Amino acid sequence: MTKFCLTVSCASKRGIVAGIATFLADHGCNITDSSQFDDVETGRFFMRTSFTSETGADLATLEQAFVSVAEGMDLDFTFHDEAAKMKVVVMVSRFGHCLNDLLYRCRIGALPIEIVAVISNHMDYQKTVVNQDIPFHCIRVTKENKPQAEAAIMQVVEDAGADLIVLARYMQILSDEMCRKMSGRIINIHHSFLPSFKGANPYKQAFARGVKLIGATSHYVTADLDEGPIIEQDTIRVTHAQSPDDYVSLGRDVEAQVLARAIHAHAHHRVFLNGNKTVVFPSSPGSHSSERMG
Repeated sequence: MTKFCLTVSCASKRGIVAGIATFLADHGCNITDSSQFDDVETGRFFMRTSFTSETGADLATLEQAFVSVAEGMDLDFTFHDEAAKMKVVVMVSRFGHCLNDLLYRCRIGALPIEIVAVISNHMDYQKTVVNQDIPFHCIRVTKENKPQAEAAIMQVVEDAGADLIVLARYMQILSDEMCRKMSGRIINIHHSFLPSFKGANPYKQAFARGVKLIGATSHYVTADLDEGPIIEQDTIRVTHAQSPDDYVSLGRDVEAQVLARAIHAHAHHRVFLNGNKTVVFPSSPGSHSSERMG
């Protein structure tokens, strides 16, 4: 039986949950999982509801029928087919741990995405990518050719029909124009030391200060460098006995995990932008299962 989900955001008001539940029941749908959040500070309401159609109704029919409900309550809404894989373009420079992790997770079905292209400003991972039958594009970026390079990047994204760009340790700053054009559709990963340790060698800076926690942050990209709405974070403990190189290796692992969790949440339509923050609902039962193990 096909599983769908409905995502809704709107100004907070009485009757939204009841209206949605009544609509789905009246159209032969059974709710299997639902999350909601009423933000008293912003006055915004967010809801994600998973359901199955027991009468064979398709998304187009449900969308058309729901319009009158949405207009009556002034809802922003989208219906999704939970079996559909989100098309993703991954961008990488010379650190390949996040790219390799994503390629593996996609191969075993642990992420509900299809990597439709990989873009890099270096050739390091060409063989790794093409050996998995994924198109690889080397687009070099300089101060002189940045507008042309970004136009080429966007052409790849559009030609591939991608819904999301993932910066898997892509070490180039995107222009304000590109950030605005892809608002809410570019996810980045970085170490969690910002703003404490900016610039080169953040792990060495952390080691020199004797920090006891290192970590990573995944967020949506905005024109404000590394200050976009946060999706996922995690930390691991380090001790005085570990070296700066240990910090780098441990940081690499947590970066890959945090990025994968952020993509999982986005691809399952669990993330809602809420001003400068996000609302991230828990994953639905069964959404972490993999097709295979190798």
